[in-house]
Amino acid sequence: MQRINCGAPTDPWSTGRQLSRAPEIDPTSWVRDSDFGDYTYLGPRSNVIDSTLGDFSYAIGDNQITHAHIGKFCNIATGVRINPGNHPTWRAAQHHFTYRSASHGFDAADDAAFFEWRKQHAVHIGADVWIGHNATVMPGVTIGDGAAIGSGAVVTHDVPPYAIVVGVPARVLRTRCDPKLAQTLRRIAWWDWSHAQINAALPDFRALDLAAFAAKYAPAD
Repeated sequence: MQRINCGAPTDPWSTGRQLSRAPEIDPTSWVRDSDFGDYTYLGPRSNVIDSTLGDFSYAIGDNQITHAHIGKFCNIATGVRINPGNHPTWRAAQHHFTYRSASHGFDAADDAAFFEWRKQHAVHIGADVWIGHNATVMPGVTIGDGAAIGSGAVVTHDVPPYAIVVGVPARVLRTRCDPKLAQTLRRIAWWDWSHAQINAALPDFRALDLAAFAAKYAPAD
């Protein structure tokens, strides 16, 4: 057996690599009309359109993200698709030519009203959400803070905070904690802390479970 290391690092987690306040976007990916926060990362062969990616959030690669508002500290695995474009099922034809007419050689300009309809069905994802490999989040869905989406899930309905959903279509398997604790964690909203505050609390992030963390950091009523 031989230990192999070859090629240039292509991910932010390689030994010696550090993310920075400037977003890191793989050169094989492209982004249009989108806003990225501090310490964000977009992996290879991805595209992001008309979306926001909050501080510290990342998408590992082979991701397609459109009309999405993604919170801070979100974890998006390889192959995740967020807000795939709906087609006009109510029309006689579902094909692109009805709304991308000019690119198919027809006289009409592209259908601006149709694209505006797509924008109105944006996806909203809270903070500290984990979306597993090859999951799909359908248009108009809202995913609450702290939720986890299982690999391969197809999310067609809103997901409560701190819920774990799996399957096709996705259903709640269980929750990470009870509703009262979830409410407390959302009140703490550690994802809005400063970099220095998070750095100081890092030992507790590593050592404490949800309940113990909430007990220590819950704001006074």
